[in-house]
Amino acid sequence: MDATPTPAAPQPPDPDPEGVGPWNMPLTVCPTPDAPARPAFEDGTLGGESPQLTGPSGEGAPQVHGPHDHGFVLERRTGWVGRAGRQNQAGRVRRLGTPLGILAAVTGAFAYVGTVDPNEPGHYPVCPLLKLTGVFCPGCGGLRSAHAFITGDLGAALEANAIATAGYFLFAAVWVLWLVRAWRGKPLRIALAPAWWWGVGAVLLVFTVVRNLPFGSALAP
Repeated sequence: MDATPTPAAPQPPDPDPEGVGPWNMPLTVCPTPDAPARPAFEDGTLGGESPQLTGPSGEGAPQVHGPHDHGFVLERRTGWVGRAGRQNQAGRVRRLGTPLGILAAVTGAFAYVGTVDPNEPGHYPVCPLLKLTGVFCPGCGGLRSAHAFITGDLGAALEANAIATAGYFLFAAVWVLWLVRAWRGKPLRIALAPAWWWGVGAVLLVFTVVRNLPFGSALAP
C-alpha cells in the first residue's frame, strides 16, 4: 500500500478578497460647498435678513399703516364719498338752473305787468286783429288778466281772459313737476297724443267764437 498522502485539491481564488471591490471600499461623504459669507451690517444683522424694528422704548416694532390698512381704506372711501357728493351737488345746481331761470323770467314779466296797469291806454300795443277787424282773439285781455291775477283779483282775471287764467295754474303745476324731476336728475317729458292737441285747438276755437257772440259777452275782455 502506497502511504504517500493524496495532495489536496486546489481552492478557487477568493473573488472578492477583503479590502478589494467596490463594496469594500471605505465610504466617503461628498463635502458640501460652503455658502458664501453674507456681509454683516453695523447693527449685527446679516445681509438678506430684515433688521428688527423696535419702538422708542424697545418694546417691539411700531405699527406701520400700509396701503391696505382699514383706516387708510376708510379714509379713501370717505374722500370718494365727499368728492361724489360735491359732483352730485354741482350737477343738481346745473339741472335746476333752467327751471329757475324760466321762473325768474316769468316772475319779472308778471311784476312788470302788475306795476304797469294795462287798463290804462298807451302802456301796451293794441291787438292787431282787434284793431283791424274788431274781433277778439284768444289772447285778448291776457294782460289785464295777468294784472288782476298778480294783484290778487281772481274774479277780474277770469272775466278778462278765462283761458289765460287757467293757463297760469297749468304753468305753475308743470313748473313744479319740472323742478322736482330736475332735483331728482330726471328729464321732463310731456308727450301728448295728437288727440290732445286737437282738443286744445278745439277749445281755443270755441272760446274765440263764443266770446265774440252776444251771449258770450261774459267771456269778452
